[in-house]
Amino acid sequence: MSHRVGVIVRTKDRPYFLARALGDIAAQSFPDAEVVVVNDRGDREQVAATVAASPIADRVRIVDVSEPGGRCFAANTGIRATGAPYVVLHDDDDLWHPDFLARTVEYLDAHPNDGGVMVPTDIVYEKQHGGVWKEVSRAPFWAGMTSVTFLALLQINRAVPISFLYRREIHDEIGMYDESLEAVEDWDLYLRISERFAIGFLEGDALAFWTQRPSGRGADGNSMFELSSAHRRDDILVRDRALRSWSASNGPGLPLYIAYLHEQLRAEFTSELEARLDRQREQIVAEIYDRHPLWRRLRRIRSVFARSRRG
Repeated sequence: MSHRVGVIVRTKDRPYFLARALGDIAAQSFPDAEVVVVNDRGDREQVAATVAASPIADRVRIVDVSEPGGRCFAANTGIRATGAPYVVLHDDDDLWHPDFLARTVEYLDAHPNDGGVMVPTDIVYEKQHGGVWKEVSRAPFWAGMTSVTFLALLQINRAVPISFLYRREIHDEIGMYDESLEAVEDWDLYLRISERFAIGFLEGDALAFWTQRPSGRGADGNSMFELSSAHRRDDILVRDRALRSWSASNGPGLPLYIAYLHEQLRAEFTSELEARLDRQREQIVAEIYDRHPLWRRLRRIRSVFARSRRG
């Protein structure tokens, strides 16, 4: 039986989170979705037992990754395994509002020229209590965002996979997740998509929840924290690669000029900041001399001493 949505769940030796994710998908008000669980070199029997115990076991397929490939390889494996026209990555530790699929499928059906649709997202912070990860607080991810544009994504990543339903056929034109990247692979994909297709955005309440566990380590950790150095490295790699591609076609003139302007502005800003700090320092010292009782007393003693010497 074919389904309209393919939900890709990447997991490795995290039965607690996998069970929670499958329960989250089962709670969706839109049921026409198959689930591809990509077991990224984890315990196969453990994954199979978790799937069998889920309320949607009849809609779940397990695909095993047996060789090292990383997060992108696991994502691509899952995407290739589904024939659904719409796809979304639901990593095992993230969550949805029950109407996420219903709302996003409805949008893509009504906007055939859009490549995908994103939704408002909350960051949900969790702590472990008695073996269970529970929410302790939450905050909007990019509060006030009303649209997703190529221009905005050039600055910084503004979405996470749990918040993005898109057309599977896009991969035929732009390629798959870049398996040379250890991190920021989602941002790299969004850049390639938004360069060629419009991406819709559903304003309103959060429909996706990106969980973060700052205290989590090992299997309980987040890529946001566990791969922080890789995020910084691969962010630069993506930008540098794009710049080199542009320069190869257009020459280095404009990048060189922008780099020159950047250095000039940095030098001017540094100089102005140092001058302002010097002026503020002088003002603070003057106010201390003028207002502090100890300094006023010292000035009076100095004045009396000076008069006595003259006398």
